[in-house]
Parts: sequence; structure tokens; C-alpha cells
Amino acid sequence: MSGAYAVLHDPEGLLDAELPLDRAPHEALVTAVLAWKDPDLAPCDYEQIALQLTGHARAVAADVRRLAAALPKSDGRGALAELILREADGRLAAPAQGHRVLRPDRARLVQALYTRLDRLPEPAPVSP
Repeated sequence: MSGAYAVLHDPEGLLDAELPLDRAPHEALVTAVLAWKDPDLAPCDYEQIALQLTGHARAVAADVRRLAAALPKSDGRGALAELILREADGRLAAPAQGHRVLRPDRARLVQALYTRLDRLPEPAPVSP
């Protein structure tokens, strides 16, 4: 059946937590967007880039949120993560269409989320 899709019920977000981020290509895209002066791309290319950055920012934010939630309340890294997550939520709530990708907001957001992610410890594995 062409164009069909299935909606998965994952209220605990376990699927997202188990899928590793495809970091390298997105970091290369962020670098390219931040280096742009006046690219001459088709409108659909700008839209695709905006969608890629938005989707990846949401995925990285989910990882930051998961790791920050595992920290003790007294750990300052969790508070810093909450700040960047509030900013991310605000930026991601606004639509990113077409030429708006030229403004490097989404690229900088992905960069900031990765910076925060890299500073959060992976939780210790839980034994069964």
C-alpha cells in the first residue's frame, strides 16, 4: 500500500531512547548553514533543510531531556539543561519555513543542544 504509515503508541518514549542519533551528517549540515553567506537554493531545498534541522533538534532535545531527568535535583547540569530545553521548546514552536533557514536559528539551536548533551552523563545501565 503506497503512502501508508503506522502510528506507534510509545507513551514512555522508549523507541526514541533506543535509537542513536545520526550526528555526523546533521553536524555537517549545521556547519554548512552557519557558513552560508547567500546560497542560491530552490525554495524546496530551504524547506527540506529547515525540516531536517527542526526534526533533529527535537530528537537531540529528547535525549537532553532524558539525560537531565536522570540527574539528581542538586546537580547544576540539570538546571542548565532545563534552560536550553525551554529555549528549544520556544524556538521549535515557531514554524521554520523556506527562507527562514537562512537565519541560522535552527542550526545554532542544534549546536547548543549537542553542547548540552555532551555535558550530561549517560545514566548507568540498570541490571534486570
